[in-house]
Amino acid sequence: MEPYSSYPKKDDKILHSQEFRLKFSESVGVDWRILGRWLNIEESYIDIIDHDNSKTDEKAFSMLTKWMQINDNPTLEALKTALKNMRRMDLIRKIDKITKTSNSSESSTKFTKIETSHLPEGAPKCSIKKDISEISTALKSYYLTNYGKINEIQPPLKSPANVDLMNKFVDLCIVDAVNTQIDAVFSVEREDFLKKQINYTPIPYSEIFMKEKSVTLISGIAGIGKTWLLRKCLLDWSNGLIWENVKLVFYLECRRLNLCQTIGTINKLLNVFYKDIINDFDISIHPALFIIDGLDEFKYLNELINCSSSCNYPIVNVLTEIQKYKYIVAGRVYAIDQYQSKSTEHCDKINIQIMGFNENGVDNYIENNVLEGKKDVVKATLKESAIAKSMSSVPFYLSSMCKIISNSKCFYKNSFLTMTDLYANVFLYFLQKHIIKNNELIYQLMGNNSNKKYILNICKIAYQLFVENKVIFSKEEIQTFITDFDKDEEKFFGFIERIETNLGYSYQFAHLTIMEFCASVYAYNCLSNEEIIANEKLKSCLSMVCGLTNKNQNSLLKFIVNLNSSKKTCDESLFLFSIFDRLLKLSHLSGNKYQLETYYVNLFIECFYESQSSFSDEIKLIVDERKWKISIHDGKTSYETSCKNYFVKHYIKSGRKLSWLGVNKNILSDEERNLIIQCSTNVRDVVFWCPIKLEGWKPKDKIKELWIHISQDLITKKDFEENVLPWINLCERLNLLLHNDIDFIEEICEWIRCSNLKRLWIKYRGKHFHNLDKLKNFITQYV
Repeated sequence: MEPYSSYPKKDDKILHSQEFRLKFSESVGVDWRILGRWLNIEESYIDIIDHDNSKTDEKAFSMLTKWMQINDNPTLEALKTALKNMRRMDLIRKIDKITKTSNSSESSTKFTKIETSHLPEGAPKCSIKKDISEISTALKSYYLTNYGKINEIQPPLKSPANVDLMNKFVDLCIVDAVNTQIDAVFSVEREDFLKKQINYTPIPYSEIFMKEKSVTLISGIAGIGKTWLLRKCLLDWSNGLIWENVKLVFYLECRRLNLCQTIGTINKLLNVFYKDIINDFDISIHPALFIIDGLDEFKYLNELINCSSSCNYPIVNVLTEIQKYKYIVAGRVYAIDQYQSKSTEHCDKINIQIMGFNENGVDNYIENNVLEGKKDVVKATLKESAIAKSMSSVPFYLSSMCKIISNSKCFYKNSFLTMTDLYANVFLYFLQKHIIKNNELIYQLMGNNSNKKYILNICKIAYQLFVENKVIFSKEEIQTFITDFDKDEEKFFGFIERIETNLGYSYQFAHLTIMEFCASVYAYNCLSNEEIIANEKLKSCLSMVCGLTNKNQNSLLKFIVNLNSSKKTCDESLFLFSIFDRLLKLSHLSGNKYQLETYYVNLFIECFYESQSSFSDEIKLIVDERKWKISIHDGKTSYETSCKNYFVKHYIKSGRKLSWLGVNKNILSDEERNLIIQCSTNVRDVVFWCPIKLEGWKPKDKIKELWIHISQDLITKKDFEENVLPWINLCERLNLLLHNDIDFIEEICEWIRCSNLKRLWIKYRGKHFHNLDKLKNFITQYV
């Protein structure tokens, strides 16, 4: 009897060849699933493979790879036996043909090696291992072949379309991220993203990637285009456009690194991902650049950040070792913020954030991906909805909105009026097109109680994990609140993704936007208003919870606010009032902490807008307890301005007077102009820190006190007469700070004399004047 050997027989070695598996997979066709069953692969694995891959040959390749992973001794004979059972003799002949060709090639190679081994000492020999130039060429060829097209980020993330990165790379906004705040709570990312949109300075792609930095950290919210950017870099390096002095570039995805927790060295790791290219090549003595994509998806992120010599997961040590080389790490904002503390010793470091499509990118996407008859509707929606316009720079949202609009026979432009509306549309689009997958309309789907129960279960999972701030979770954690998850596990795929590791499976939501929305839906349907208000973790969801009370009959929100029949219905106006009242009380309790007070006031206005409420008698009482001030400056997002426009409209309509309007911005959006116009109809005090121009509009109502700070702005007589004088004519008390070089001061004096002011204060050329006579004397003597 021959001794047992753990090494495969000569012919069975071919199973480990990627070339064999690729050629064989192309021939299997639609029978890949049947073959998987004959190879004793569990049905759950087969379904995952089907879900994770879009093309038939990719499914066959993944199935064959899975069989080899779960089988201690996979053989060609076992594969042929399965094919015999399927009566696919043609595939057996295909295997024999590939094997014969491979053996012939191997014999030729061995002959060459044997012959060269007899050369004299010092003569050049054919090495079994490739040299660095060969590996570099092979890597570039691999990236050009495999990453020329990239999966577009759109629902579902697992079944995407292809985007040609080589010829159609969509422009992304790249900005300096040094000032990003360290905050591990992912729910604040949307708010921070909107704020940064309005005041960033884009950095050209070439300025970042033409230079060879030691460390590059790339952050961005989910679906913003980080992977697009990294794949673009791989293609440019392969074409010799960037990183000319870097011979080796290795791209590693954290989702796949989760499967390699027992691998403890860089060389071993690269032999897993690039075995056919590097062929046991030792890179330790060669310069290399590592690209780590999806840091937030790395299961051992905490261990990596707090790495010690006693770490139980060897893969963490590998990622620590990679820091000895040049490297790029990309991930969600909270993950990069935590990770950047590990690379503080690097002075040659750049920290950037991806802000999504720029304006050209949005336009190009619409032109290339939207049906001709729907393009105008999409463009009009983005123009009229501040929410849609802001979020259109995120590829995930833009893709979703384009498809929702294109698939709708009758699309209502106010479907994206509020942030809650936008989220609800995306959520139900997921459900309709990628979970239930039938042709029923939304109202038909939501008339089915089993669909309601399904949504509530998804939302329950999201809520529990959201309040614990968990991005990645285990089956055991899900089972603590969904007891039958084991039985119905695969029904949740689409909203939830399953990631396989050596320890088993871990799970995460396909998109954290979906997770946040689901948490809000669960809170609304299953918690009392007292429980919602008391839970600090839900503070970031409050505006969306309020948004679910929106009664607009043209909104899809009505289908997801009646999921729990066991919850006692409460007076919705009382529900909203309790939240509004709590927020304004918290603003009062903030004391001298101006930022905290402003936060609660802005959150109140946002909740009021999302709910699309009006002024009830109760709301009038609580808003009368404070003075309302509206400011317009460069730090305000278009979404904030939309919220304030809505609030001011209802506040003034109820007969109330704003206490103060401050404007420190001279280039105004349409929303900001409308807000100034609305405020001016009933406001006590107005402050301008710069001259503003409101075309075709003149203020009409009296202002008690007006401050105009234009000491730094040298404006013309015409501009003063058109843009400043109309405000002066409406005020009772004027405080005017003028530029020293204004050459029409006498005309200003005459205009003021005709305006019937009750009090005057003017600062001009370092002097203060409380009446026109003293100002005129000064002009006569010194000007």
